[in-house]
Amino acid sequence: MSLAPSNSSNPVALALRDVTKRFHGAAGEVTALENITLDVHEGEFLAIVGPSGCGKSTLLSLLAGLEHTNEGTIELDHEAVHAPGRDRLVMFQQDALFPWLNVLENVLFGLRLKPGLSDAERVESARYYLNLVGLGNKEKSRPHELSGGMRQRVALARSLAPNPRVLLMDEPFSALDAITREQLYSDIQEIFTKRQKTIILVTHNIREAVCLGDRVALFSPHPGRVQRVFDIQLPRPRRMNDPALATLAAEVTAELSIHLSQPS
Repeated sequence: MSLAPSNSSNPVALALRDVTKRFHGAAGEVTALENITLDVHEGEFLAIVGPSGCGKSTLLSLLAGLEHTNEGTIELDHEAVHAPGRDRLVMFQQDALFPWLNVLENVLFGLRLKPGLSDAERVESARYYLNLVGLGNKEKSRPHELSGGMRQRVALARSLAPNPRVLLMDEPFSALDAITREQLYSDIQEIFTKRQKTIILVTHNIREAVCLGDRVALFSPHPGRVQRVFDIQLPRPRRMNDPALATLAAEVTAELSIHLSQPS
């Protein structure tokens, strides 16, 4: 398979070459991912979409070092990815905040992953990221005192504070209501513009992918393969109800429908 195109001239951060992942279950061997070849560039926001069973979350686990490939390689800055590391952090669907810690303490917990900082520097960094997500006035609050959207903002601040090389996002908005998601899309775009963090998002929501991504990689199901990569050249900030965004999302949806109608 040829390399997926990119509209970025930045250096490659993550390089995936012919990645295949199989699992053994009661029904025998199942191939979750097959021959995934993809470059993710420094400072790029890559969104990965596809139906259930296309291996999106499996790929994120491979990138995080939580699973290992059966075939192929994954490299970060030309170094093989074999295990979890401080250079890659995962933001999950659930905020996973510690209920016995306040907001500031939750973000500080994430900063334990970053060595070489004094206690004062950790607090300064935690407050910076809380302000960045608009929660500088909530640092003494407990998670149960916050809305779902606020808790996800805290989770985002906790993920960003150690300044990972790559932020991996596993459907972090799927449990939120539409109004809260729309606000978080705006927040994420603003943070991405300011920080130019390398981000990989997996999602079922095609409009969400087009709203947030510089590129959208469409995966086919059973096994997951890269079917097409769309360059999203819409100016930021983007809103979900923008006609141009809806048109691009419809193009991705039409491409997905073609592959869903074909036999594996």
